[in-house]
Amino acid sequence: MQKSAGKVLASIFWDEDGILLINYLPKGQTINAEYYSSLLVQLKDILKEKCHGKVTKGVLFLHDNYPAHQAPATQKKLAYLDFNVLITHPILQNWPRRTTTCSGLKKQLKGRHFSSDTEVTDAVETWLDGQPSELFLSDLQKLEQRAKKCIELCGEYIE
Repeated sequence: MQKSAGKVLASIFWDEDGILLINYLPKGQTINAEYYSSLLVQLKDILKEKCHGKVTKGVLFLHDNYPAHQAPATQKKLAYLDFNVLITHPILQNWPRRTTTCSGLKKQLKGRHFSSDTEVTDAVETWLDGQPSELFLSDLQKLEQRAKKCIELCGEYIE
């Protein structure tokens, strides 16, 4: 039996058109507010380039509730970058991990054994590159539907 490569943690940011940024956490490092804030700066630079200055009202941003995401330093960075964070109601907190995109990627990688981290990252990027932009738009539309349903139910939890 061949031992598989270790775990690889990817931070993936996307909009309705597709992937904006993929960042792989270096071995031995953890995601903290400083590290995450640096990713947010990279993301803002990518958005500036992609949108050519068309973003005038800030960026509507959703991430889950990991401690580094909720840290005061991260919140300050988000405000500085003009990212308008969606409030993480329980129905939305784990949404990024429940998307069709993430579940499809997990299904693609499940049970496979990789001999190196590079093999893992190549497989992730190949799969993501092969997805139609409609997949990412569909995930965002599903989020909108869940949020509307939550509003209609006055914040009651739904599945």
